[in-house]
Amino acid sequence: MTINSVSVKQVTFGKQPAIVIAGPCSIESEEHIFKEAQALKAAGVDMIRAGAYKPRTSPHAFQGLGFEGVKYLRAAADSVHLPMVTEVLSEYDVEKLIDLVDMFQVGSRNMYNYQLLKLLGQAGKPVLLKRGFSATLKEWEMAGQYLMSEGKASVVYCERGIRSFQDETRNTLDLAGAILLQAKTKQPVIIDPSHASGRRDLILPLSKAALAANISGVMIEVHHNPDQAWTDAAQTIDYSLLDQLMKECQPWLTSN
Repeated sequence: MTINSVSVKQVTFGKQPAIVIAGPCSIESEEHIFKEAQALKAAGVDMIRAGAYKPRTSPHAFQGLGFEGVKYLRAAADSVHLPMVTEVLSEYDVEKLIDLVDMFQVGSRNMYNYQLLKLLGQAGKPVLLKRGFSATLKEWEMAGQYLMSEGKASVVYCERGIRSFQDETRNTLDLAGAILLQAKTKQPVIIDPSHASGRRDLILPLSKAALAANISGVMIEVHHNPDQAWTDAAQTIDYSLLDQLMKECQPWLTSN
């Protein structure tokens, strides 16, 4: 099956090999993100992810470093010559971020924010579109159409788990849905096993399952000291587990 390619600097989604995006949930300081960037580069990942604007369930939780955090991420990514992706929460932030980011991320809460989608569709940057945690495949697909119908955006879909009745995991990975959407739209689909499971012990098996099913990549939360991470500690892995993941997933991370 031929998948449309989406390029972010030197990285291309939709072609072999699969893409690994990794990084901390939150940018905690300038020193922190530079340290993580060096380790991510050494681990062999393709892109850096990190959040500066954090849509938290509680208004009392850490909300991110905002615009300053994005500038730290930009400098850290440049220092190791890797592209980066970060989330934009509001249409009011697009203009000031457009010259800093390589790829915009639309989080699950904003999948239905059609004004934001339209604006990003006009911005000319590739977009990583996360599935809303209660969204049907049709709704997720159409959110991507909002982006692409403006004529300037290329889209990578990201399955990050849907809400179900069970509570052993944070969400439930809909791998079947991800496979179906990639086949139907011919756009690259990646998975986020960190948010899909909420458990670091499930990151590796979920990643292997997705890559074996020809999903176009994975996005993983990584931190030097996961238990001390300011956000999403339980679903964040350390670099020893990232190294293990890179080794065990090597068949899909090397061009045939």
